[in-house]
Amino acid sequence: MPQFLILLAASAGIFIARRLYRSERQRIAAELARTRQAMQQDSKRIIPLERDPATGIYRPKPTR
Repeated sequence: MPQFLILLAASAGIFIARRLYRSERQRIAAELARTRQAMQQDSKRIIPLERDPATGIYRPKPTR
């Protein structure tokens, strides 16, 4: 009988750990998706820069 209780406790522990792992994995995946979306939106607003050879200062590249 004690072996059965140990097996039952181990099974319950594995079950709980698996549920926690799955929920954490889903939370991280959702956070990564939000971050990727935010990065895509930010990349649309990036202005290319070019270095002025005389002063060495970077300025926005003129659009043609």
